[in-house]
Amino acid sequence: MEIHEAHVELLLGRKVIDADSRVVGRIEEMRSELVDGERVVTEFHLGPQALLERIGAVVAQLPLLGFFGSRGRPRSVAWRLMDLSDPRRPRLRGRLADATTVISRSERPSHPS
Repeated sequence: MEIHEAHVELLLGRKVIDADSRVVGRIEEMRSELVDGERVVTEFHLGPQALLERIGAVVAQLPLLGFFGSRGRPRSVAWRLMDLSDPRRPRLRGRLADATTVISRSERPSHPS
C-alpha cells in the first residue's frame, strides 16, 4: 500500500535510513508545490544544513552555530525516493549517494489519486 497523505509536522525531525540501514539525516525541511489545486511535497531536505535552512539564513551566520558542519547545501531528496509507508520510520528507496541528485521538473509529483 502506497501512502498518499501524511501529516508533515510529524515527519519533521525524523531520522531517515537508507537501503544500507545507515542514518542519512533528519527531515528538517520540505518543499512543496501546488499540483491541480492541492499542495504536494516535491522534495525533502535532510541533515544539519537543512536545519539551518529551516531556522533561517540570518541565524545560520552566527559563529556559535558553526558546530553544525559546513554551510553547504542541504541534502535534497526527491519525493519519489522516500518510503513513508511508516511515517514514524521514513526510509530512502536506495542509497544516499544515489538519492541526492538534482531534482528535475519531470520528477515533480502528479496529482495524488
